[in-house]
Amino acid sequence: MVNSGNALLAWSCSILFACRTRLTIALIGLLAFTCALNLYADEALPGPVQVLTGRIDADEVVFYRLLDMKAGQKLMIRLEATSGNLDPAFGVASGTIDATKFEEIYEEADEVAAAKGGDPIAAMEALRRKHFLAFDDDGGGGLTAALEFEIPQDGEYEILLAGTQKAIGRETFGNYRLLLGINQPDVLDGSAQPFGDAIASRNLEATPPGVGVDELSNSLGALKKVHHVPLQAIRKGDRLYARVEAAEGELKPGLQLYNFAGKAVRSSNMDGGSSSASLEYEFPDDAENYELKVSDCCNEGAFRLLVGINESEVLSGNAEVDGRPVIRRPIVVKQGLQLEQVIEVHQPRELFSVVAVLRMQWRDPALAFNPEHCQCNSKSLHELGLDQFIAGTDGRWPAISFRNQQGKRWSQNRVAEIYSDGSVIYAERFTASFQVDFDFRKFPFDTQTFLIHIDAVQPEEQFLFQDLPGFSGISEGHGEDEFILTAFDTLITSGEDADGETYSVFTFRFEAPRHLSYYVFRIFVPISLLVLVSWFTFFLRDYKHRIEVTSANLLVFIAFSFSIAGNYPRLGYLTFLDTVMAVMFVMSALIVVYNVSMKRLELAGREDLVNRIDNVMDWMVPVMFLGSLGIMIKVFIY
Repeated sequence: MVNSGNALLAWSCSILFACRTRLTIALIGLLAFTCALNLYADEALPGPVQVLTGRIDADEVVFYRLLDMKAGQKLMIRLEATSGNLDPAFGVASGTIDATKFEEIYEEADEVAAAKGGDPIAAMEALRRKHFLAFDDDGGGGLTAALEFEIPQDGEYEILLAGTQKAIGRETFGNYRLLLGINQPDVLDGSAQPFGDAIASRNLEATPPGVGVDELSNSLGALKKVHHVPLQAIRKGDRLYARVEAAEGELKPGLQLYNFAGKAVRSSNMDGGSSSASLEYEFPDDAENYELKVSDCCNEGAFRLLVGINESEVLSGNAEVDGRPVIRRPIVVKQGLQLEQVIEVHQPRELFSVVAVLRMQWRDPALAFNPEHCQCNSKSLHELGLDQFIAGTDGRWPAISFRNQQGKRWSQNRVAEIYSDGSVIYAERFTASFQVDFDFRKFPFDTQTFLIHIDAVQPEEQFLFQDLPGFSGISEGHGEDEFILTAFDTLITSGEDADGETYSVFTFRFEAPRHLSYYVFRIFVPISLLVLVSWFTFFLRDYKHRIEVTSANLLVFIAFSFSIAGNYPRLGYLTFLDTVMAVMFVMSALIVVYNVSMKRLELAGREDLVNRIDNVMDWMVPVMFLGSLGIMIKVFIY
């Protein structure tokens, strides 16, 4: 029994030992699997997703730092535009890149392309491969940039964001949305939702957020007491600093900040107690259409205005102009007018009617759009669609008024081409009548000046006119037969309203002499013949016939005068033709009186005296006519 019990015990121990060995091996295997699973989780399991937003202006690069990245992690990046015409692109670089280095890449591309006579785009591609571990432009479809990047080794990395094609002169700008994820494929199509810890942070040293300083110099005078300074769009939390100081003269400027509703939210030195004024204001929300007003009720002189965003050094007056633009400079609108046809010149009413084409070109970043939305780089707008678009610009459209227009302007067609970068080409073919101040003193040897004035409705602080080179002109088939239309010019001037606000004025001017053939053959030839007939009667000795002929001539002059009187308005002064007709009429009347007197002397038996007088008058009459004509030409024409 003992031996049997010992055998059973030995068998039990051997089984227990075998089980313990297997259990140990299983535990060791489970531990190894757990460690392997943890290592795989670090590299392959889904990680956090982060969304970052901001704005990229033209010629701007935005930097983000990727901290504590692990080798083998797959970084998903998607960069898309949310406003403007931004065509975003990004590059991934190891370590920390100097903020100026990215700018140098573009400059290097230009230099390489210029030196080798090559393609700057190809040069850019080569430099991107040289400086970046990964780069993408349109990998997300359309203009969206997206890629998957495997981290090669532990450490810090940098993501650089910019608008593409800067190297070839195309500026793109606007707001962006940057989506980052670790091992998150949904990031690439934009469907991933943010969660977890931050992956990247803005490199504030390389690209300080929203810092900018701007400067403006101008003057106030007797007529202009207030100068308006519109501001660029400002972001929530930004702090505005502004300082104005007299540059010359006795100016003591006041400074006010007005919001979009025209309500003053800050003011300084409104009592005129100092030669400088300063203010600061933190914006509680995103803001547009704010403006500063510099004013002085009683003094004249020049001023210097310094405006900054998030730069307190402005208050000392020593800040240097740099960074983002702060002042919204006036938009330059190039104007041109093509005169297609002169329908009528109505001289009695002092009007002329024309068919003309107006063309305007300008660029306003606020009108930029994302080409990806329409798969186009420009949009053509006509009539109703154009009116709706203009209504939606909130005043960012150069409204114009034809100052000397009479009656309604009939637009035959209107079209605007809006480009993705905010450039606009507007063309309008119209029919309209314009008032003109004719000067008839030299009529019909006069040269009339025809004017078309186009006034900007908004002040010069918003829109400033310039001439559109090569567009303005007069069509060869203009259809005007009375005036000779050849020379023209355009003028850009400034007008002023009752409040002292100045606005731009575009003037299309042409001077036109008359075609003289009509007046020579229809007026001056008949007048000359009538004068000759009157003179030829002096070679008749029958005074009775003389009286009949000269009286008939006098009646013809009267009728002739009435026939041409309707060609031009009733004036408060005499024209050259009026004077010629009047002198000829008086001399014709005097010839009738002369002939009657000669007849009476003849009937009185004084024929010798009549003959002596008549012999002298035979040659005095043409001299008197020609002398009178010379005097009139001297007085009116020269």
